[in-house]
Amino acid sequence: MLGLALGLTPVAGWIAVRGAFGAAPVVLGAGVIFWVAGFDIIYACLDYDFDRHAGIHSIPGCFGVGTGLRVARAFHGLAAALFIAAGIVARLGLSYYAGVGVVVICLLFEHHIVSPGDLSRVNTAFFTVNGLVSVVLFFATLLSY
Repeated sequence: MLGLALGLTPVAGWIAVRGAFGAAPVVLGAGVIFWVAGFDIIYACLDYDFDRHAGIHSIPGCFGVGTGLRVARAFHGLAAALFIAAGIVARLGLSYYAGVGVVVICLLFEHHIVSPGDLSRVNTAFFTVNGLVSVVLFFATLLSY
């Protein structure tokens, strides 16, 4: 639900500024949904034992940490593809795509430092790397405009 709420912000912001609906913020919003869902699944891996015992139906709790991390990786791949598609739909410039390239590297790094056998760097992946992703994507978009 967090991903959905955050994914709606590009659409709402677009409508607030332009007074009309547009395809570009919908594609960007979809990318945000999958980006947030991916990092939320990574963070949920820390709660695996609690979720199983409390009957909470998180992806890692239901399917295991390994599967949870694979789903997160797939969601982040989809997010990256949607970020690229948003740039195409919005006709953004080279600085945007350079920023998306940095975002992809960040997401790859995030998945490199977290594994089913070592969740010790989840906080780095969740807080530091994702904070960097949001800032890079913002400034890349701003520079492109």
